[in-house]
Amino acid sequence: MSSIQKRPNGKWRARYRDEEGREHSRHFDRKVDAQQHLDEVTAAFLTGTYVDPKSGKVTLESFFADWSSRQVWAPATLSTARNAVKGCTFRDVPLDRVRRSHVESWVKSMTMTMQPSTIATRMRFIRGVLRGAVRDQVLAVDPSAGVVLPRQRRAEHRMTIPTSEQVGWLLDAVEEVYRPFIAVCAFAGLRIGEAAGLQVGDIDFLRRTLHVQRQAQNNGGVVEVSPPKSGSERVVSIPDELVTLIAQHLERLGTFGDDGWLFPGAPPTPASLRYWFGRAADAAGVTGISPHDLRHYFASGLIASGCDVVTVQRALGHAQATVTLNTYAHLWPTAEDRTRTAAAGLMRAALEPLADSLRTGESATAAETSN
Repeated sequence: MSSIQKRPNGKWRARYRDEEGREHSRHFDRKVDAQQHLDEVTAAFLTGTYVDPKSGKVTLESFFADWSSRQVWAPATLSTARNAVKGCTFRDVPLDRVRRSHVESWVKSMTMTMQPSTIATRMRFIRGVLRGAVRDQVLAVDPSAGVVLPRQRRAEHRMTIPTSEQVGWLLDAVEEVYRPFIAVCAFAGLRIGEAAGLQVGDIDFLRRTLHVQRQAQNNGGVVEVSPPKSGSERVVSIPDELVTLIAQHLERLGTFGDDGWLFPGAPPTPASLRYWFGRAADAAGVTGISPHDLRHYFASGLIASGCDVVTVQRALGHAQATVTLNTYAHLWPTAEDRTRTAAAGLMRAALEPLADSLRTGESATAAETSN
C-alpha cells in the first residue's frame, strides 16, 4: 500500500509499507518526484530487487562479520577472507554508498604491491561478500560487477619446476629430520599444510600408499588441524624408495607427540617447514624454488610418464579435472606431438623390414667380395 500526501509546508510525502509491514516515507518538493519514487519502489518489489533503505547503512566490515559466521569454511579460508576485508579500502563505507569507483580504486592500489594472483584472491572474497549482501537484500546490485583485474601471467610462465638435480641437492642439504618433508612434497605431491599434518598411521607400508586426510594451518599464531581443502582427501600410491626413506626416518628418529606426528612440533606449522626448506635451499645453492614448486615437480613427472588428466587430478587432490588442466595443460603433449609420435612409430615399423633386408644384402655382398 502506498500514498502521496501534500504536507502543510508544501512538501509531498510519499509513503509505502514493505513486505514486512514496516512503513517508509520520503518527502519531495514536487508531486511528480514523489510518484516516480513510489513507482521505482513498486518495480523493485515486483522484480525482487527491493532493499530496505535502512539495511544499506551497515558497513562492509560489519556485514562481513555476520555473513562470514554462516559460511562453511575451513579455518585457513576464513583467515584469508578476513585479511582481504582488513585490506579493503572501503570496508568502513556503508554498503549503500559503495560505488564501482571504490572497488576500482582499491584494485588499483593493490597493483602497487601485490601480484595479480593475490589481487584475484582478495577480489574473490570481497565480491563474495557483496553478492551475499545482494542475496540478503541489503544491496540492490553488486558494485564489483565488471571491474577489471590485472592480467595474470600464463601458467607456463609463472610456474617454476625444479630439476631432478635440484631436488636431489635439497634432499642432501636438508636437516635429517625434515628429509621426508622434501620427499613427500616432491614424490607424492603434498601441499605444505598436508605434509605438516602427516602422522605415521597415514602411511601403509605394505600397500605402499599415503593417506592425505588432514592439514595443519596457522590461524592467528595457533596451529589448527583440519581436513584438507575440499576434494583434496586422497590416497597416493608412493614408490618403494619413498616408503624406505620414511621407514628409515622412523627407525632413527621415531615419531613426535602422542598422535605420532611425522615431524617435530606435533604438528609443525607450515611456517616452520618453510624455514627449514629455506635453510636447505641456501645450503644447496638452490634459488627461486618454494615448497609448492616440489608439487609442480611431482605433477610434471606424472605427465611426462604418460599419466592422463584424471590420474594426475586424483594424485594431486584437485576437486575437478579442470583445475588440473588449467594449471598443467602446457605440460601435456599437444595433438601435433601425439600425431608426430604416432606417425614416427608407423614409419619405423614400415621401414624396419626394409632396413633389415638392406643390411642382409650388404652382408652378403661383403662376404662374396672377401671370397
